[in-house]
Amino acid sequence: MPEQRAAPAAESAPRIISLIASATEIVHALGLGPNQVARSHECDFPPEVAALPQITAPKFKLEGSSREIDRRVKAIVEQGLAVYEVDAEQLKALAPDVIVTQDHCEVCAVSLADVERALCTWTGSAARIVSCRPHCMADAYADIRRIASATGVEARGETLIEDMEQRLQSLRLKVAGRPRPRLAFIEWIDPPMSGGHWMPELIEAAGGVSLFGSTGSTSPWISWNDVSAADPDVILVGPCGYDIEVTTREMGVLQSSEIWQGLRAVREGRVFVADGNAYFNRPGPRLVESAEILAEILHPGVVDFGHRPTGYVHHQPARRHRSET
Repeated sequence: MPEQRAAPAAESAPRIISLIASATEIVHALGLGPNQVARSHECDFPPEVAALPQITAPKFKLEGSSREIDRRVKAIVEQGLAVYEVDAEQLKALAPDVIVTQDHCEVCAVSLADVERALCTWTGSAARIVSCRPHCMADAYADIRRIASATGVEARGETLIEDMEQRLQSLRLKVAGRPRPRLAFIEWIDPPMSGGHWMPELIEAAGGVSLFGSTGSTSPWISWNDVSAADPDVILVGPCGYDIEVTTREMGVLQSSEIWQGLRAVREGRVFVADGNAYFNRPGPRLVESAEILAEILHPGVVDFGHRPTGYVHHQPARRHRSET
């Protein structure tokens, strides 16, 4: 992650509330960490944000399997209800100058509509709302510019973007001319979903070919039959919101699947598990690290940025007992 910049002068420092994890990372990369006065329940990086007041919460239980969580969220959305709630009283008491939210996905994080509902009773000076709407890398850069502009640090925003672009270009040059493995990225396990939005761009930059999803489009629901038909060289599993430990546990649901067991990438040991909570699914500065992880997986021995084992691991399925074979 780029070196964090110094905070602006106190007399001009805006009070910032970030309600999405990617924006919190952007705020800190811009050197505005000391200006952040509250966070969402999902904001966990950099680690010091844990000390900030948490003013959002999900309206569903986070426990259970990926299928159970999927059912709960879909049931709420189908009823036209908000997936998350915002503590409107605490939000008002903190008197923010800038509130960062998103209108990209009502399932992934607190949305613009959630914030507008929380602010509807406010009187007096209203906070400036910055709504992020990332669908591709260009949009992620635009969101950095949007946050930098709203907080008076435009030059820092341009510096951060240039740093990200240069690192991605350097990565492309490192893997240029090499065979491009075909990758199936799994964003959710049960039911299976692949990665759209910026994922195809990251895979391309890392020297691979994305088998599912297209740049700028929503992440597609797929089937394991689709994966079998595509016959990927490599499979990377990095569910949104799941770290390596949780994902590895969730992978157990695939052990009894004949389709999964028959995949060439599974048979040949080219399945990897990534920290999908920290990488890939947060459109902020660590998208560069996400591309580096992809390059390490797709081109082992050619590039090594040191992301293993904290960013990803080689999946080692639990061995079956002899009585099961």
